[in-house]
Amino acid sequence: MSTLRFNTWQDTGGTEVANSTLGTGKILQVVSTTKTDTFTTTSTSYVDVTGVSQAITPTSATSKVLIIITGVTGQTSNANLNRFNIVRDSTNIGQSTGGATDNETSFIYPLVANVGVPFSISFLDSPATTSATTYKLQMAVSGGTGTIGRHGQNSNSGAITTITVMEVAA
Repeated sequence: MSTLRFNTWQDTGGTEVANSTLGTGKILQVVSTTKTDTFTTTSTSYVDVTGVSQAITPTSATSKVLIIITGVTGQTSNANLNRFNIVRDSTNIGQSTGGATDNETSFIYPLVANVGVPFSISFLDSPATTSATTYKLQMAVSGGTGTIGRHGQNSNSGAITTITVMEVAA
Protein backbone atom coordinates (compact mmCIF):
# COMPACT_ATOMS: atom_id res chain seq x y z
CA MET A 1 0.00 0.00 0.00
CA SER A 2 1.22 3.48 -0.84
CA THR A 3 0.10 6.64 0.91
CA LEU A 4 0.84 10.21 -0.06
CA ARG A 5 -0.16 12.74 2.62
CA PHE A 6 0.80 16.28 3.46
CA ASN A 7 0.73 17.90 6.89
CA THR A 8 0.86 21.38 5.39
CA TRP A 9 0.64 22.97 1.97
CA GLN A 10 2.86 25.93 1.11
CA ASP A 11 2.66 28.44 -1.70
CA THR A 12 5.76 29.24 -3.75
CA GLY A 13 6.77 31.87 -1.16
CA GLY A 14 6.80 29.30 1.66
CA THR A 15 3.58 30.54 3.30
CA GLU A 16 1.30 27.82 4.67
CA VAL A 17 -1.99 27.48 2.79
CA ALA A 18 -5.12 25.92 4.32
CA ASN A 19 -6.69 22.97 2.48
CA SER A 20 -9.90 24.97 2.08
CA THR A 21 -8.10 27.59 -0.05
CA LEU A 22 -6.61 25.09 -2.49
CA GLY A 23 -9.67 25.20 -4.72
CA THR A 24 -11.79 22.45 -6.17
CA GLY A 25 -10.46 19.51 -8.11
CA LYS A 26 -7.10 19.35 -6.35
CA ILE A 27 -5.86 15.92 -5.31
CA LEU A 28 -5.43 15.96 -1.52
CA GLN A 29 -4.21 12.39 -1.00
CA VAL A 30 -3.64 9.19 -2.94
CA VAL A 31 -3.62 5.63 -1.56
CA SER A 32 -3.25 2.44 -3.54
CA THR A 33 -3.10 -1.33 -3.14
CA THR A 34 -1.79 -3.82 -5.70
CA LYS A 35 -2.93 -7.45 -5.75
CA THR A 36 -0.29 -9.71 -7.29
CA ASP A 37 -2.07 -13.06 -6.96
CA THR A 38 -5.26 -14.36 -8.56
CA PHE A 39 -8.88 -14.51 -7.45
CA THR A 40 -11.35 -17.12 -8.68
CA THR A 41 -15.08 -17.44 -8.11
CA THR A 42 -18.05 -19.49 -9.27
CA SER A 43 -20.48 -17.43 -7.18
CA THR A 44 -23.49 -15.95 -8.95
CA SER A 45 -23.92 -13.64 -5.92
CA TYR A 46 -21.43 -10.84 -5.29
CA VAL A 47 -18.38 -11.72 -3.20
CA ASP A 48 -15.47 -9.52 -2.11
CA VAL A 49 -12.41 -9.85 -4.31
CA THR A 50 -9.71 -10.55 -1.73
CA GLY A 51 -6.88 -8.06 -1.78
CA VAL A 52 -8.73 -5.42 -3.84
CA SER A 53 -9.75 -2.96 -1.14
CA GLN A 54 -8.38 0.35 0.03
CA ALA A 55 -9.16 2.57 3.03
CA ILE A 56 -8.97 6.36 2.97
CA THR A 57 -9.82 9.01 5.57
CA PRO A 58 -11.07 12.15 3.81
CA THR A 59 -9.81 15.42 5.29
CA SER A 60 -13.13 17.16 4.56
CA ALA A 61 -16.75 15.97 4.50
CA THR A 62 -17.20 17.86 1.21
CA SER A 63 -14.37 16.03 -0.55
CA LYS A 64 -15.03 13.66 -3.43
CA VAL A 65 -13.24 10.32 -3.69
CA LEU A 66 -12.09 8.98 -7.05
CA ILE A 67 -11.80 5.19 -7.22
CA ILE A 68 -9.88 3.55 -10.08
CA ILE A 69 -9.59 -0.22 -10.38
CA THR A 70 -7.60 -1.91 -13.16
CA GLY A 71 -6.75 -5.51 -13.90
CA VAL A 72 -7.28 -8.53 -16.14
CA THR A 73 -10.25 -10.86 -15.95
CA GLY A 74 -11.14 -14.14 -17.61
CA GLN A 75 -13.87 -16.77 -17.84
CA THR A 76 -13.75 -20.52 -18.35
CA SER A 77 -16.72 -20.28 -20.72
CA ASN A 78 -17.45 -17.81 -23.50
CA ALA A 79 -21.17 -18.12 -22.65
CA ASN A 80 -20.81 -16.39 -19.26
CA LEU A 81 -19.94 -12.94 -18.02
CA ASN A 82 -18.05 -11.52 -15.05
CA ARG A 83 -19.93 -8.83 -13.11
CA PHE A 84 -18.34 -6.16 -10.89
CA ASN A 85 -19.48 -3.76 -8.17
CA ILE A 86 -17.64 -1.06 -6.28
CA VAL A 87 -18.60 -0.97 -2.60
CA ARG A 88 -18.04 1.81 -0.04
CA ASP A 89 -17.86 0.05 3.34
CA SER A 90 -21.04 -2.05 2.87
CA THR A 91 -22.90 0.17 0.37
CA ASN A 92 -22.93 -0.51 -3.38
CA ILE A 93 -22.01 2.64 -5.28
CA GLY A 94 -21.91 3.52 -8.95
CA GLN A 95 -24.47 0.98 -10.07
CA SER A 96 -26.47 1.16 -13.27
CA THR A 97 -30.25 1.33 -13.04
CA GLY A 98 -30.76 0.35 -16.68
CA GLY A 99 -30.94 -3.41 -16.32
CA ALA A 100 -34.21 -5.26 -15.95
CA THR A 101 -32.84 -7.56 -13.24
CA ASP A 102 -29.08 -7.06 -12.90
CA ASN A 103 -27.50 -3.71 -12.14
CA GLU A 104 -23.78 -3.49 -11.54
CA THR A 105 -20.92 -1.04 -11.85
CA SER A 106 -19.51 -2.90 -14.84
CA PHE A 107 -19.38 -6.29 -16.52
CA ILE A 108 -17.04 -8.12 -18.87
CA TYR A 109 -18.31 -10.60 -21.43
CA PRO A 110 -15.24 -12.49 -22.67
CA LEU A 111 -15.94 -13.64 -26.20
CA VAL A 112 -13.35 -16.42 -25.98
CA ALA A 113 -12.93 -18.75 -23.01
CA ASN A 114 -9.65 -18.56 -21.07
CA VAL A 115 -8.52 -15.32 -22.70
CA GLY A 116 -7.59 -12.43 -20.42
CA VAL A 117 -9.56 -9.22 -20.88
CA PRO A 118 -8.14 -5.98 -19.46
CA PHE A 119 -10.62 -3.92 -17.44
CA SER A 120 -10.71 -0.52 -15.85
CA ILE A 121 -13.47 0.79 -13.60
CA SER A 122 -13.61 4.31 -12.19
CA PHE A 123 -16.17 6.16 -10.13
CA LEU A 124 -16.26 9.56 -8.40
CA ASP A 125 -17.93 9.13 -5.01
CA SER A 126 -19.25 11.67 -2.50
CA PRO A 127 -18.89 9.87 0.86
CA ALA A 128 -19.75 13.00 2.97
CA THR A 129 -17.55 11.92 5.88
CA THR A 130 -14.17 12.44 7.53
CA SER A 131 -14.20 8.91 8.94
CA ALA A 132 -12.07 6.10 7.57
CA THR A 133 -13.84 4.68 4.52
CA THR A 134 -13.00 1.46 2.71
CA TYR A 135 -13.62 0.91 -0.99
CA LYS A 136 -13.55 -2.60 -2.42
CA LEU A 137 -14.28 -4.59 -5.55
CA GLN A 138 -16.91 -7.32 -5.61
CA MET A 139 -17.39 -9.90 -8.33
CA ALA A 140 -20.07 -12.36 -9.44
CA VAL A 141 -20.41 -14.57 -12.51
CA SER A 142 -23.42 -15.53 -14.61
CA GLY A 143 -21.99 -19.07 -14.72
CA GLY A 144 -18.70 -20.86 -15.21
CA THR A 145 -15.59 -19.75 -13.32
CA GLY A 146 -14.49 -16.15 -13.33
CA THR A 147 -10.97 -15.04 -12.51
CA ILE A 148 -9.10 -11.84 -11.80
CA GLY A 149 -5.36 -11.75 -12.35
CA ARG A 150 -5.16 -14.41 -15.05
CA HIS A 151 -6.86 -15.66 -18.23
CA GLY A 152 -9.13 -18.28 -16.74
CA GLN A 153 -7.74 -21.76 -16.27
CA ASN A 154 -4.26 -20.83 -17.54
CA SER A 155 -2.21 -20.69 -14.35
CA ASN A 156 1.04 -19.95 -16.24
CA SER A 157 0.18 -16.29 -16.87
CA GLY A 158 -0.67 -13.69 -14.26
CA ALA A 159 -1.35 -9.96 -14.06
CA ILE A 160 -1.66 -7.43 -11.25
CA THR A 161 -4.89 -5.80 -10.10
CA THR A 162 -4.70 -2.29 -8.64
CA ILE A 163 -7.16 -0.17 -6.67
CA THR A 164 -6.23 3.50 -6.36
CA VAL A 165 -8.28 5.89 -4.25
CA MET A 166 -7.83 9.67 -4.40
CA GLU A 167 -9.35 12.41 -2.25
CA VAL A 168 -10.38 15.33 -4.47
CA ALA A 169 -11.11 18.77 -3.00
CA ALA A 170 -14.75 19.75 -3.63
